[in-house]
Amino acid sequence: MNISYNWLKEYVDFNLTPDEVAAALTSIGLETGGVEEMQTIKGGLEGLVIGEVLTCEEHPNSDHLHVTTVNLGSGEPSQIVCGAANVAAGQKVVVATLGTVLYSGEESFTIKKSKIRGVESNGMICAEDEIGIGTSHDGIIVLPADAVPGTLAKDYYNIKSDYVLEVDITPNRADACSHYGVARDLYAYLLSNGFEATLKRPSVDEFKVDNHDLDIDVQVENTEACPRYAGVSIKGVTVKESPEWLQDKLRIIGIRPINNVVDITNYIVHAFGQPLHCFDASKIKGNRVVVKTMPNETPFVTLDGVERKLADKDLMICNSEEAMCIAGVFGGLESGSTETTTDIFLESAYFHPTWVRKTARRHGLNTDASFRFERGIDPNITLYCLKLAALMVKELAGGTISSEIKDVCATPAADFMVNLSYDKVNTLIGKVIPTDKIKSIVLSLEMKITSETEEGLVLAVPPYRVDVQRDVDVIEDILRIYGYNNVEIPSTLKSSLTTKGEADKSNKLQNLIAEQLVGCGFNEILNNSLTRAAYYNELPTFPADNLVMLLNPLSADLNAMRQTLLFGGLESIAHNANRKNADLKFFEFGNCYYFNAEKKNPEKVLAPYSEDYHLGMWVTGKKVSGSWAHADENSSVYELKAYVENVLLRLGLNPQNLVIGNLADDVFASALSVNTRGGKRLAVFGVVTKKLLKAFDIDNEVYYADLNWKELMKAIKSVKVRYTELSKFPAVKRDLALLIDRSVTFAEIEKIAYDTEKKLLKEVSLFDVYEGKNLDAGKKSYAVSFLLQDENQTLNDKTIDKVMSKLIKNLEDKLGARLR
Repeated sequence: MNISYNWLKEYVDFNLTPDEVAAALTSIGLETGGVEEMQTIKGGLEGLVIGEVLTCEEHPNSDHLHVTTVNLGSGEPSQIVCGAANVAAGQKVVVATLGTVLYSGEESFTIKKSKIRGVESNGMICAEDEIGIGTSHDGIIVLPADAVPGTLAKDYYNIKSDYVLEVDITPNRADACSHYGVARDLYAYLLSNGFEATLKRPSVDEFKVDNHDLDIDVQVENTEACPRYAGVSIKGVTVKESPEWLQDKLRIIGIRPINNVVDITNYIVHAFGQPLHCFDASKIKGNRVVVKTMPNETPFVTLDGVERKLADKDLMICNSEEAMCIAGVFGGLESGSTETTTDIFLESAYFHPTWVRKTARRHGLNTDASFRFERGIDPNITLYCLKLAALMVKELAGGTISSEIKDVCATPAADFMVNLSYDKVNTLIGKVIPTDKIKSIVLSLEMKITSETEEGLVLAVPPYRVDVQRDVDVIEDILRIYGYNNVEIPSTLKSSLTTKGEADKSNKLQNLIAEQLVGCGFNEILNNSLTRAAYYNELPTFPADNLVMLLNPLSADLNAMRQTLLFGGLESIAHNANRKNADLKFFEFGNCYYFNAEKKNPEKVLAPYSEDYHLGMWVTGKKVSGSWAHADENSSVYELKAYVENVLLRLGLNPQNLVIGNLADDVFASALSVNTRGGKRLAVFGVVTKKLLKAFDIDNEVYYADLNWKELMKAIKSVKVRYTELSKFPAVKRDLALLIDRSVTFAEIEKIAYDTEKKLLKEVSLFDVYEGKNLDAGKKSYAVSFLLQDENQTLNDKTIDKVMSKLIKNLEDKLGARLR
């Protein structure tokens, strides 16, 4: 939330610099992300000066352009080509000199010397909207005759500087969603740190009813959803542009001024956190406001021109015939004030947070009003803000207050009563804080001490502090104002010894594998567990029916819990590739979530839900790029295979004891699965399908591996690392060229080999594959190398030949292999 430094000083007096204020707010829990100097007009009118048009002639090559000479107060007059119809000699105008930067929203352009249809132009005579002081583009600005050429435009328009503090309001701090709310906390900080300060707000004592010419009745049918509703009528207003001071206040914090009446309501919500709504009284049929719900599916057109279907739980502000406004969320198309409005009805209400939040989520709306109502505003500031707004309307728009305040309050908001023990304060904070200091802090936070004993206090906490209803909440408030940094860190640490559990072992191995992957050139990514449910449409491998869906998603892009890490990684790859960084190696540890409707159990609500911890690895782009020592080389799935094998080996899993199988589904074009002998899936890796890559607009091949970390931890539970001395006896290698069926895989050859010789055979590797001429149809040739070694003696030819003969026989019998 943007907080104006100058505006803050209207409520609390202090001499801190903007940076010191930011530091103070951050120290008391209102984290301030940045401080930015701002002007009431973007750019501060730098480079703009007042000029006098000396001559104005028709452009020789245009029927609408004019060639002018303009006195800028010093030096030779400047020649400027102007296209405005109202330009004339003798006028005082605003000129953008060469090099001036002008802004249009977020875009900007620089005034440069140019030729316009053959005539040189050295600047620009400006209209209101071109320099940001208004919205008119009917012609150039013509200033009064007493304007002095050469005067800087920022001095002429009295452009003031301010500082905007970007305060991050946490969801529990609804009381700080306004300038006055932030000022309250800053006031408590100042008092606690020895500064003299006073907290003040504008008086509404001058509020009085002028007449009773516009009496509008108020009826609240749903008091649960609307505990308090107040309103007042004002006749004879003139809706027009707001005065400069009000426009400046709103512009500084990023609010676009609209008209005086609407600007007043925006001022109140950002000043005191109380949303208001201004109705055109002529649109309130029957001179009656009714707060109620409407029948389900009732159509209603909101201020943005969209027709929405109402739910029977949407609280509405109605007249005697129809709905006018979604209470606390959004106005109706015909409810607001316009330039033709002369009579208004000002609304100031307290709506139940839960009702507002559910309605806002149902319709996908998030407004300044709903933001505050759904967090809980101050129910006791309703009348104050209504009176202040009415006085401002009288001052800025004229008119008379033409009715008594209609205040319908079902149940007045009561203070939260809290028993506070000094002993508990000191125990939780870890330091003994003097009782006088504790009392000073709670009083500065507008808590009332109703009774006091030697052991503690009984406090009445104001109802706008919706987050402070228990003693621990009060203690947290005391600590943040006292200062976290004022609590010393003890020099001794009291702890008890604990044994390492499975979670500790898992975390240690995660760090080990992460370091290994980083050493191989990988970068770790962390993606949101929330994902887009549409990714899983028509994806049998991860059915949409198994998604854990969110009841109230913030958007369609974050409406479900992920079933796989794959899509988060593809989003990261697409993001990087779009920024010319396509050669990538990523890994991520994270949970995946599943819903199984068959496991629904009324007695066990969580039975259908489960989660697994996974390790995802992505490789794409080039393995080597731009190297003088090596030609460019693309990454391949075999590179990923090596990384997966190395992870398994580092965890202590021997590939010989695992079952490797082929896999092809709607995620992988081709892939391998790694299972335990008991059938538990440990990993799967392969080439991601073109269909998925196209959906993410990724051009390069992507190789993805998914390792089920939870199953890996189970698989290595019984694994024990054993160390043996390196053999003193040499190894022997024998090669075979095998002619086999095309359907036979290397994994089958490897398995038969290890089953045949368990003691001497140390390694089986494939070093060549051939398919083509001189081979029978449906056949292929594998060149396989076998490494034999005896730990106790040197192998002789007889032993080697015996082992190889047995290997050849088993390969012939079981696979139909033939030696080439």
